[in-house]
Formats: sequence, C-alpha cells, structure tokens
Amino acid sequence: MFKKLAMVGILGVVGAGALLATGSWSYVKTGVHSAHQSVRDSVPIKWEIKRARDMISELQPEIRRNAEIVAREEVAVKRLSEEIGNKETLLSKGRSDIMRLKGDLESASQSGSVHFTYKGRKFSEQQVREDLSNRFKQFQVHEQTMDKLKQVLSARQRNLEASSRKLEGMLAAKRELEVEIENIQARLTLVEVAQTNSPIALDDSQLSSTRKLLDEIGTRIDVAERMIASEGALQGSIDLDETTSPELIDEISDYFGDGRSDVERLVSAQ
Repeated sequence: MFKKLAMVGILGVVGAGALLATGSWSYVKTGVHSAHQSVRDSVPIKWEIKRARDMISELQPEIRRNAEIVAREEVAVKRLSEEIGNKETLLSKGRSDIMRLKGDLESASQSGSVHFTYKGRKFSEQQVREDLSNRFKQFQVHEQTMDKLKQVLSARQRNLEASSRKLEGMLAAKRELEVEIENIQARLTLVEVAQTNSPIALDDSQLSSTRKLLDEIGTRIDVAERMIASEGALQGSIDLDETTSPELIDEISDYFGDGRSDVERLVSAQ
C-alpha cells in the first residue's frame, strides 16, 4: 500500500516537473484562469451588485470597532490631560510654598530670629529647613513625573489624531463606495430600459399583451374595410357611361339659343 502511494507521489512529482520543463504549465494556468473568468462572466450583474452591497455592509462592524477605539482613546487623553492640569496646579502651589519657606529662612538669618510661626504653631529653624528640603525633593519628583506625563499625552494625542484621520478615511471611503454602487445600479437600470425599449424598468407582460390585442383588432378592422371596398360598386347619381341623344341637345340649343345660324346648325347636324 505504501509502495503504491509512494509511486503515485513520485509520478505526480515527475509529471509536474515535465509540465514545468515543457512549458505546458502555462497552458494549464491559462485554462484555469479562462475557466474562472468564464464563471465570473456568467454570474448575473444584479447578483454581483447585491454581493458588493453586502461587502459594503460588512465594513460597518469594522468601522464601529475603530470608532469605539477612537472614543476610548479620546476619553483616556482627556483624563490624562486633566491629571496633568491638576499636577500643574499642585506644582504651582508647591513652588509657591517652597519659595515662601526659602524667603522666611533668608529673612530669619538676616534678623537673627530662630523661631517661625505657621498657623499658630512655632517651628525651629532646623525644622523649617528639613521641611523645605523634603518639599523641594517632592517637587522635583512630581515635576519629572509631570514631564513624563506630558510626553505620554503628546504621543497619545498624535496617535489619536492619526486614528481619527484613519476612521474619517474609512467613513469617506464607505460613502464613496455607496455612491458608486448607486451609480452602477442606475447605469444597469438604464441598460435594462434600453434593452426592453420600455420607459420604465417594470414587468411589461400585461403591456405587451394589451398591445398585441390592439394590433389584432386593428388588423381585423383593416381586413373588413378592404372586403367592403372590393365588394361594393362605385356608383354615382349621374350615369357617365350613357350617351346623350342629339335631339335633346338640339332642343336645349333651340330653347336657350346658342347664337348659330340655321346653315351652321345644318352643317353640324350632317
């Protein structure tokens, strides 16, 4: 069994090699491509338009996911910006307190005072110096942290702008596709109208039946008119084929007088 499978595999490899070596593989590829194109050409255009509409509709979930990502990032950037604003407020107050304590120590060294009073409590110069040193160290740490947060905020704002542009591009592309598919639908409708020679792209079976009936009625009337024309005699009130007698003519001439002499009437009578 395994020998047979191995032999089939070897023959397949050899056959593929022969196709490649002789250039026959290009014919195979061309045939497959032609068959694929033939299948696509046989698919009705209406079905392809529906397929395109479905593909456009399938873009909506992806756009919604990207919109949600952008919305979440907008919230995060806003919170980070608020956090930096709060830290800036704290740092501003901390800087003000540090400068106050520094000024108090400088004034005390000039006046020789060794006690400081804050909110009714007295502190020694050493206590004030230690507090000033701790405040300054904390200020430096918070300032460095705020600088890092500003860098993070700047990076996230750039990323948010890029994501927003990408989302806007996707929405614009989707709208363009929707407009294009409507234009294609309109063109197809015009083609169908031209093919059916109908002013509207509707089912005109009843219209065709009515037109056929009217044609049949008109044909029957034409036949009836021709039958009447062929069977009837063309007669009038005056019989044009009957010859008027000479006596009647002479009588009329004598009655009304035609201005001729008797000799002329005799000559015309001969």
